[in-house]
Amino acid sequence: MSTLRSDWLPALVAFESAARHQNFAHAAEELHLTASAVSHHVRKLESRLGVALFQRHARGVTLTPEGRQLADAAGNTLADLEGVLRGLHAARDQAARVRLTTLHSLLHAWLMPRLPRFTAEHPGIALTFDTEASLARFDDGGPELGIRHGPGHWPGLAALALMDDTMVPVASPTFPGLAAVREPADLARLPLIADKARQGWHDWFRAAGVHGAPLHERFQFSDTTDALQAAAVGLGVALARERILAPFLDDGRLVRLALPPMPARWGYYIVHPAHRRPSQAAQAFIDWLLADVARFGA
Repeated sequence: MSTLRSDWLPALVAFESAARHQNFAHAAEELHLTASAVSHHVRKLESRLGVALFQRHARGVTLTPEGRQLADAAGNTLADLEGVLRGLHAARDQAARVRLTTLHSLLHAWLMPRLPRFTAEHPGIALTFDTEASLARFDDGGPELGIRHGPGHWPGLAALALMDDTMVPVASPTFPGLAAVREPADLARLPLIADKARQGWHDWFRAAGVHGAPLHERFQFSDTTDALQAAAVGLGVALARERILAPFLDDGRLVRLALPPMPARWGYYIVHPAHRRPSQAAQAFIDWLLADVARFGA
């Protein structure tokens, strides 16, 4: 017999399906063929092998001993091949997906509005975002990249500077008492809204030259987006990081107060494990993000 050639594959696929179903019509339905096409493939295979693979009778077909032997081998081989193909397909999909960890507030207010530009330039890259409050572990199965707010150095991570930030007091434009705020000390008489940022109202008042004033942080939130939303509904004055403020300013929910801004002590950094080079897709996201900030500003 001649060696196995690629043109044997359609006949073997048709035979394996017919052997599993013990029915040419069911095999044809599975393979999107006609029953006569399946029968033709099987007969061609029998002709090449010189043996009968099925016993044909009025109620259908049954495998001959030779047919059972070939069906077992073909089934195992095709299952193995399908497993390899599925694995390669999954690996391709995984290679084109980047998992990132970042702050919910930064994703919601700063990164999300930029993502349409990324998807337009890189339609083949999928993104998964993790906004858990705790710092992510960059181990196997974890995020590949992160955008962190901090000093710019973390053990085991390479960090690329993305942008700095500024802290500014904001409030709803209809908040009572804003007209009476003319200098930083006046804010101490209003209800203040705080989050868990490393810099807060005490830092701002100190930077503005106000010392010893009693501060009333009436509302405290673990997430900065919630703190800004609280200010937007009129609960008080919030100290906002400028980078995540744009959506609230654009639709008029918040306004900056005419008071001194405070440079943030820390900035934002793109981070990834120092011992592992980013994948091609992750590097494409890093390059795009840095270029987008350079082009459109932070």
